[in-house]
Amino acid sequence: MATRPRATYRAGLSRDRVFRAAVDLADEGGIEALTMRNLAQELGVEAMSLYHHVADKGEVLDGMVDVVVGEINARMAKLNAPLGGAGLAWKMAVRHRILAAREVLLSHPWASGVIASRTTMSPTVMRYYDSLIGLLRGAGLSVSLVHHAMHALGSRALGFTQELYAPQNDRDPGMDVAAIMRGQLADEYPYITEIAVIESGNHDKDSTLGWCDDQVEFEFGLDLLLDGLEKLHSA
Repeated sequence: MATRPRATYRAGLSRDRVFRAAVDLADEGGIEALTMRNLAQELGVEAMSLYHHVADKGEVLDGMVDVVVGEINARMAKLNAPLGGAGLAWKMAVRHRILAAREVLLSHPWASGVIASRTTMSPTVMRYYDSLIGLLRGAGLSVSLVHHAMHALGSRALGFTQELYAPQNDRDPGMDVAAIMRGQLADEYPYITEIAVIESGNHDKDSTLGWCDDQVEFEFGLDLLLDGLEKLHSA
């Protein structure tokens, strides 16, 4: 595997450069590759130099989330996507924005886990959610309905979900989907086995979940929520 050329960050080191270098590092080697030592090497500086700009790794992770969420807004601006409002198809506007967020998250496979791990929302993330709420309010949905909508959308609003049928791995001893699909656990989990065996033939075998096409499932859930919101709004 070819090694990506290191960016020249040494001159004019700043918080933004630190965060963007951290994103590059995680994109290349996964979030496990992100250490303060590796980040300093990526930037071409001594590790102690980083602490003039960030307090600790937690602050770096917060900054990485801001970089990724900022990319969502940049993508929407580049596409010149509609911002919604009473005169526009609000469902399409919200759907387009969330799927744009998903495209960004898929380009940074580590990002969903980092976002889920943060205990506070930065102003950048707050502005993203505020703009999404603005699409719904601009379309005339009530404050109460929008409140419920944001709870229902959850992390899907930022383009990812925690999958129920995620495959088992060494670090996350979850449901053994492979054993279920082989019928080894059919007596214990008959209805899950039914879904696994029948639906496995309807999905992409190369999907990230092993047998579920997570893009199909993401859009199905999103459309289900938006259709429900439209029905409640109309009522």
